[in-house]
Amino acid sequence: MDHKMSRSPWVIHYDGSSCNGCDIEVLASLTPLFDAERFGVVNTGNPKHADIFLVTGSVNAQNLPVVRQIYNQMLEPKCVVACGICACSGGVFRDAYNVIGGVDRAIPVDVYAPGCAIRPETVIDAIVEACGILDQKEAVMRAGGDPLTVGGAATWDGGVELGEDGFVAAGAGADGAGDASAGTPAAPAAGDAPAETPAAAKEAE
Repeated sequence: MDHKMSRSPWVIHYDGSSCNGCDIEVLASLTPLFDAERFGVVNTGNPKHADIFLVTGSVNAQNLPVVRQIYNQMLEPKCVVACGICACSGGVFRDAYNVIGGVDRAIPVDVYAPGCAIRPETVIDAIVEACGILDQKEAVMRAGGDPLTVGGAATWDGGVELGEDGFVAAGAGADGAGDASAGTPAAPAAGDAPAETPAAAKEAE
């Protein structure tokens, strides 16, 4: 491994809506067979103690607020690892009616670790990669900078927002079309009449 970890990473794991295959592999990485603890990895249930957020499974309207709450409770510097293809992009459930998409539709993701199911070795590699990003964020903070300018947060588009009814606005899917955070209306579905622009509506008056 190219990166020499300067800390013992504490990780917190959350299952978004997976088939539990990736959850089992995340736990397997902590067993004596793969022994992630040899790198100082500690599994914690308290977000305020965690450095790295491991998320398995896709994001839906019900767990999106939970994922964001855990992320917001973590202290900077922090990293997010999307474990498994469902966490990366929605996977085979991407087009399901209740799936918004991968973890990056809810929070910034720093490391993508695909697999179906993800292998324990991949989980460990992703944690080591996240530790390198943590070091970069910590260096930025020591210099008085903003850690959100490093890693996934630097290029994050804001994800999706839920309406007052608790559901995502129509058209806001895994690709982010129609996200409220983007400030643009959802693209019309095939066969729909194009919506009038504000300028066109004004001219019509």
